[in-house]
Amino acid sequence: MLSALATALQLTEAERDHLARLAGQVLPAENDGAPEQVPEDAQRLLDGLDGIPAYIVNDRQDIVAWNAAAVALMTDFSRLTPDERNLTRLSLRFRDTLCTGAPGSESDFARQTAAQLRAAGVRHPTDNVLAELINEFAAQDPVFASSWRHHAVRPVPHVRKILRHPALGELEIDRHTLGLPGSGFSLVMYTAEAGSPGAAALKSL
Repeated sequence: MLSALATALQLTEAERDHLARLAGQVLPAENDGAPEQVPEDAQRLLDGLDGIPAYIVNDRQDIVAWNAAAVALMTDFSRLTPDERNLTRLSLRFRDTLCTGAPGSESDFARQTAAQLRAAGVRHPTDNVLAELINEFAAQDPVFASSWRHHAVRPVPHVRKILRHPALGELEIDRHTLGLPGSGFSLVMYTAEAGSPGAAALKSL
């Protein structure tokens, strides 16, 4: 019955999963909080992305692993406290300074984050840290708050951003998010269109 309803509504895979969880057909994760130990295969994948800025985030969007190119492009994550090393908090800290949404894509990051954190909230319904993070972001970002109120769960795997690098200048880059199957982690990578100034700048990192 649930599958037929999802088909009739033409739901995406993420929306089908969300509907199933709301119906109680998928149990919440046994761990109440976000996973902390990065799988070995995910770490090897990250290490193999030579020259491509990338990092791994958990369900709360905490940055738990990163490569040297990501540090050169954005910031030295090792100098941040664990609480600061979170994508939602960094987006507020760097908004309109280090990076912004590209024209026409200004709201994509907030909508993407709302979908990701809502899915995480279903998996970890008693995670108080996650709940506090959601409230914090909703209070400071109206697009996130609106997406949250409308129960957005459709994934936004690609976000185009304008990044202002102190040495390389203004770059138009693409942020890709790939879920790592069988874990609560995602891989985030930054690329630019082939032949563009942004692509040349990334190669120089």
